[in-house]
Amino acid sequence: MENLFVNIAGSLRIMFEHMGLSPLLSDTALMVVKILAILLFIIINALWLVYMERKVAGYIQCRPGPNRVGPKGLLQTTADIGKLMSKEVVIPKSADKVLFLLAPALIFTPPLLVFMVVPFGENMAAVDLNIGLVYFFALASLSTVIFWMAGWASNNKYSLLGSMRVVAQMVSYELPLIISIFGIVMITGSLNISEIVRSQENMWFIFLQPVAFLIFFIAMVAEANRAPFDLAEGESEIIAGPFTEYGGMAFALFFLAEYTSVLLAAFMTATLFLGGWLAPFGLTFIPGWIWMLIKVYLMIYVIMWLRWTFPRIRVDQLMNFGWKVLLPVSVANVFVTGIGLKVFQMMGW
Repeated sequence: MENLFVNIAGSLRIMFEHMGLSPLLSDTALMVVKILAILLFIIINALWLVYMERKVAGYIQCRPGPNRVGPKGLLQTTADIGKLMSKEVVIPKSADKVLFLLAPALIFTPPLLVFMVVPFGENMAAVDLNIGLVYFFALASLSTVIFWMAGWASNNKYSLLGSMRVVAQMVSYELPLIISIFGIVMITGSLNISEIVRSQENMWFIFLQPVAFLIFFIAMVAEANRAPFDLAEGESEIIAGPFTEYGGMAFALFFLAEYTSVLLAAFMTATLFLGGWLAPFGLTFIPGWIWMLIKVYLMIYVIMWLRWTFPRIRVDQLMNFGWKVLLPVSVANVFVTGIGLKVFQMMGW
């Protein structure tokens, strides 16, 4: 599959050149094809994850989950899409109409651009950047602006308070999220995501950096606004947060964007700490992209398991945990990693 991916990309480039396109236009056309393929992958997975979450929730809470629409309820998500598409998107009279409609349209942009550097397997990244990690953190942070845009444009006090809580939460947890990766960068000496995966051939980083793994995973769950960190939609406090005034497909885009963030969190966790496409126990006869998907869906199951097991925490508890626990521990992990690397160098290992 990895070789097939490379061959298809090469064949498309040759086809574009035979069509008379310049090298620049050929590369641009190829990039557009990759973006569309990634977008299709994201949408299909987001639709599947809606169904998967309902089944996981039903299993954990001793409920059947969707079982009426289609075999085993598989068409329930399709029915939901039909319902949401048939609903009118009502724009509040005093809202900023341009920003109000722009926010749900842009919400998929940051995760889509981040997926461009995520390797789905060996040589299966759309763009293999030498500064892939920097690109990841830079683009992932843009979602904060879009959530704030949605709350501000709605001209609703509940929406504004909800978007403020989202911004506070995401900014707070981005710091330990970034610092937790420093240990991996120090060990590998690279910001290239594919190189980080190859550096785990002998041992996955979850064993070398277990504290960093926990910090990164918790922060990514918080960045995705998932329980127990789903303060954006505290129904008992602020109704539906920045999404209060949104209905129909406008709300559906925000809803699906959450699952896209979950998918991205699982991919990055599997890539940075679980060896990415590398096979465990020498089971190399199974293609690397299959191992990647197995690890990704294992992490997605854990994220769903957490949601349907633990209650939402208060906003003050969330902020205290981020600033007083995760941030100091992530900084301490960097110092311990540095000391450990120095000892290894002195011992000649």
